[in-house]
Amino acid sequence: MSASTTSLDSNASYNYSIVRRFTLMTLFWGILGMGMGVFIAAQLVWPELNLGLPWTSFGRIRPIHTNLVIFAFGGGALFATSLYVVQRTSRVRLVSDRLANFVFWGWQAAVVAMLAGYPLGITTSKEYAEMEWPIALWVTIVWIAYAYLFFATIARRKVKHIYVGNWFYGAFIIVTAMVHVVNHIAMPVSLLKSYPVYSGATDAMIQWWYGHSVVGFILSVGFLGMMYYFVPKQAGRPIYSYRLSIVHFWTIIALYIWAGPHHLHYTALPDWAQSLGMVMSVILLAPSWGGMINGMMTLSGAWHKLRTDPILRFLVVSLAFYGMSTFEGPMMAIKTVNSLSHYTDWTIGHVHAGALGWVAMISIGTLYHMIPRLYGREQMYSVGLINAHFWLATIGTVLYIASMWVNGITQGLMWRAINDDGTLTYSFVEALVASHPGYIVRLIGGATFASGMLLMAWNAWQTMRAGERVEHAPIPAAA
Repeated sequence: MSASTTSLDSNASYNYSIVRRFTLMTLFWGILGMGMGVFIAAQLVWPELNLGLPWTSFGRIRPIHTNLVIFAFGGGALFATSLYVVQRTSRVRLVSDRLANFVFWGWQAAVVAMLAGYPLGITTSKEYAEMEWPIALWVTIVWIAYAYLFFATIARRKVKHIYVGNWFYGAFIIVTAMVHVVNHIAMPVSLLKSYPVYSGATDAMIQWWYGHSVVGFILSVGFLGMMYYFVPKQAGRPIYSYRLSIVHFWTIIALYIWAGPHHLHYTALPDWAQSLGMVMSVILLAPSWGGMINGMMTLSGAWHKLRTDPILRFLVVSLAFYGMSTFEGPMMAIKTVNSLSHYTDWTIGHVHAGALGWVAMISIGTLYHMIPRLYGREQMYSVGLINAHFWLATIGTVLYIASMWVNGITQGLMWRAINDDGTLTYSFVEALVASHPGYIVRLIGGATFASGMLLMAWNAWQTMRAGERVEHAPIPAAA
C-alpha cells in the first residue's frame, strides 16, 4: 500500500489524511469497546469471569466499555465525519493541518489515559464523567482546539450557506463543551483525586444534565449531522425537506437540554424539576421523529436501492432504530412508566437500542461510505461481507434489546409485587435468577454484533491494501 503521489497544492485540496486516521482508530476502538461489552455481559452470565481481582471486576471494566464506545468509537466517528463533511460542504481545506494532528493525538492520549486509570479505580464514579480532573482538563483543551478547527474552517468557506449537517455538528461541539466543563468543576486534593464542587441533589442534577446531554448532543445531535450528509449522498437524492431540517434543528436544540431530570424520578430532586424533565422529554418526541421522517423520506424514489446497496440499508435501519428509541425514551420518562422501568434492565435495552441500532449502525454505514473514497477505490473490497455484517448487526441488536426489555419488565413487576400483609413477594435474588436467561440472550446478541465488526475490519483492511491513500483530494470550484 503506497501513498498517493499527487503533487496537488495542499491549499487546493482537502485534508483526507486526518479523516483517514480518525476512521482507522474508530474501527480499532469500536472493536475493543464492543469486545469489552461482550466480556462484561459474560460476567453477568458467569460471575467467575470477574477473576476475583479488583481491576477485572464488572464495576471497573464497565466504565471502560462505556467510555470506549461513547468517546473513542462514537467520538472517533464524529471527528472523522465532521472533518470530512465540513471540508466538502465548505469547499475549503481544514484551517490548520497541525491543529488537526494535535486534536487526533490529543484525543487518543485521553482515551489511553482513561483505559489506564479506570481498572485501577482512578475515577470520579460519575456516569460518563468518570475521568479525573487531569484527564478532564486535557479533554477540554483538545475540545477547544477541535472547536476552533471546525468553526474556523466554516468561516473560510467558499459557499454562501452553511449546510444543515454542519449546524448539527456545531451544536454538538458547543453543548458538549459547556456541559463537560460545568459538570467537571471540581476541587483537586491530589494528582489523581478530586471532589465535585456540588453536593447532594445539586450534584445529581448537574450530573444528569450532563449525562443526558451526552446522549442528546453527542449520540443524537452529532450523529444527526452525519445523517443529514451521508443519507442523501448514499441515496443519490437531495434531503427530503431542507425546511424541515432547519425546524428539526432549532426545536431539538431548544428541548434536549431540559430532559436530564427524567433520570432522577422518585429521588430527592424537587418534584417540579422531575415533572419539567418529563414534560420536555415527551415534547422531544416531535422533533426527534421529524428528523427521522426527513431522513426516511429522502429515499422517496430510491427505495429500490435497498435491494442492492447494503450501505444504504445500514443508514436506513439506523434511522428506524433512532425512531424507535426516541419514542421509547419519552415514554419511559413518564413517571408512571418510570416507576416500573427505573433501575431495571429495560433502561439497558433502551440505551442499546440507541447505541447499537442508531449510533453504531449509522457509524458503520458512513465508514463504509468513506473508506473507499479515502483509499481511491470505487467500492469496498467485498459487498457480500457488508451484507453479512448488516444481518449480524441487525440480529445482534434485536436479540440484545428484546432480552433486556423482557428482563426489565420482569424485574419491575417482581420488585413491586407485595403479599397481603405488605411484605415483598419476591426476594432480589429470585428476580436475579429470573433474569439469568435474558443475560444469556444478551451475551449472544452482543457477541453477534461484535463479530460483525471483525468482518468490517477485514473488509476495510482488504480495501486499503488494494487502494492507495488519498492524502490530497482536489477541491472543486464553487458553483
